Amino acid sequence: MAQHGLNMAGNMQGQPPSSGGRFSVDLQNLPSLSNLPSPLEVIQMVRNSLRPWSVFFNINNFKTAVSMQRLNNRVLRNLSYFQSNYVFIFFVLMIYCLITAPLILLVIIAAAFGCHKLRVRNSNYTIMGHQLTPSQQIIALNLATAPILFLVGAGSVLFWTLGASCFVIFMHAIFYNIDAIVTEENEGFLTEVV
Repeated sequence: MAQHGLNMAGNMQGQPPSSGGRFSVDLQNLPSLSNLPSPLEVIQMVRNSLRPWSVFFNINNFKTAVSMQRLNNRVLRNLSYFQSNYVFIFFVLMIYCLITAPLILLVIIAAAFGCHKLRVRNSNYTIMGHQLTPSQQIIALNLATAPILFLVGAGSVLFWTLGASCFVIFMHAIFYNIDAIVTEENEGFLTEVV
């Protein structure tokens, strides 16, 4: 029999023992927020891909589906085709909620101002022997703002906005007959979605 030389050596070290059961967080390994688009970029992307509102609200295209299969296809196609319009509706409902709840708006403005000041100052801060970079300071400020937002009722506003948005979006997606607007230029797009 032929012998095969296999190298089975390896480094099998476990986790280093924790220091007395203390909870510690390595702040250097937090994910980078630089890859996320800014809110202005998100708004620009949504604005560039909006479908005409005259097509979106055309009441002649609202019809019931004849079968469940067609209803399923219609909802999927509408969600893909009018995606930016639906995002815009969510933003409008969120702005409405923020305007009608001034305390929440005040907390959000204060947090945004604090984040802006931290970004402009752009210096490290030492707390209990740990260096905090400006981005980590911004994360800490946002985490500290979350309970305040909860206390002023942002949770109920968020769930109302999500519920109202989902209701409006799904009612439009269920009843809007997208087959009525299929043209030669976008027919290829719609057949890829289904």
